[in-house]
Amino acid sequence: MADLRRACAAEALGTCLLAAGIVGSGIMAERLTHDIALALLCNTAATASLLVVLILSLAPVSGAHFNPAVTLSFLLRRECDIRTGALYMVAQFAGGIAGTWLAHAMFALPVIAAGTAIRTGAAIWLSEFVASFGLLLTIFATRGERIVAFAVGLYIAAAYWFTASTSFANPAIAVARALTPTFSGIRPLDLPGFVIAEILGALAATLVSAWLFGMQGKAARG
Repeated sequence: MADLRRACAAEALGTCLLAAGIVGSGIMAERLTHDIALALLCNTAATASLLVVLILSLAPVSGAHFNPAVTLSFLLRRECDIRTGALYMVAQFAGGIAGTWLAHAMFALPVIAAGTAIRTGAAIWLSEFVASFGLLLTIFATRGERIVAFAVGLYIAAAYWFTASTSFANPAIAVARALTPTFSGIRPLDLPGFVIAEILGALAATLVSAWLFGMQGKAARG
């Protein structure tokens, strides 16, 4: 029980810091430059770097999912029990929301707000499907080794640029980004399309990775 509490705390903390990093670096970039490409590059570098650090730091405690789509995939592979998976997801969503609020507080913005950026349409949804699919495939190809942290960071850095959606690839982070009107935000109205596409991408990656890599490997905590 104590291990599960620590694992859930790690998931909440990791997702909180990830969301704070994404939103906070977007705010900082907006304040430093009016060049959107440069702002996205700054946002990318901060997010990818933070992901590597968080995975290396917290993977020994919880497996470093920080993402309900990742947890769902482990559930489907029977590498995580239902109770643990459910608690992880609650921790991830709560952590993501707290991370956005933290970023707003650090930059003296209203803590409670809503996104305004319009992000919708078939191309955006396809992008989120691809982003999530590739992320899960990367995880299953490299997990069990320290290289997984670097592989995930590099994949997300690339996906920021090759997908039209800038690669949210995470329902908890999508919810967190729906709560900020800043550079990294999204309209709450557009949120369902993102979450559905992310889940479908994760499901597809679960099937493909099981065929490519088999069901063997180090199981996630729980």
